Amino acid sequence: MSRFESLNRILRSLQTASPDMEACALISDDGLMIASVLPPNVDEGRVAGMSATLSSLGARAAAELERGDVQEVLVRGTQGYAVMMNVGNGTLLLCMAGKQAKLGLVFLDMRRAIDEVRKVL
Repeated sequence: MSRFESLNRILRSLQTASPDMEACALISDDGLMIASVLPPNVDEGRVAGMSATLSSLGARAAAELERGDVQEVLVRGTQGYAVMMNVGNGTLLLCMAGKQAKLGLVFLDMRRAIDEVRKVL
């Protein structure tokens, strides 16, 4: 199985493991999509670019506020959540969940997926 196939398998497993998970993606910190499980109407380039920008702003805010290295960025909107976690090696994991999602379970599932992604990368 290729690296790309392995990463996509991990993302599909993450999405099916969490019932409120709507989409997920692996994105480079410079805004390039590595792998994704996104709805067909979602522009991958836009998602990757916005995620990289938000992650960069989160890192800057954490540094300015003396909070150490940023571990995760959370965006809460009226329709749900976008959660980004640092995978390492210049990679982010983005997950979008519905407004009824239990964030504790989303974080747990994301951390487990990150462990798997690190083995592939």
